[in-house]
Amino acid sequence: MHELSVVFSIIRTVEEVARENHVSDVASVTIRLGEVSTVIPHYLTDCWNWAVKRTEILRHAELRIEQIPAVTWCCGCSREYPTVTYGKICPYCGSRDTFLVRGNEFLIQEIEAE
Repeated sequence: MHELSVVFSIIRTVEEVARENHVSDVASVTIRLGEVSTVIPHYLTDCWNWAVKRTEILRHAELRIEQIPAVTWCCGCSREYPTVTYGKICPYCGSRDTFLVRGNEFLIQEIEAE
């Protein structure tokens, strides 16, 4: 389960930003998570709830997750389609000449402080 190492990385980053901005209590952290990012949202939340209790600045911080749908672009017909539903093969023209446009992101979107 790599979600725990991801959570520790988020915590380190948020603590650093909080110190730089003289924040002593973070209320929430919003993450933008791609649908095919390999991070499982409920595992991430479980790890978050366990880990933040061991910090000072984030002890009561809520984790908010905004999911970004995975979208693939087809070079054959110049159309986008939902990646999870159709995979690498374009549902419109059958081309395999496709690439992921979005959906594998993992970004700290917002840090809300008290």
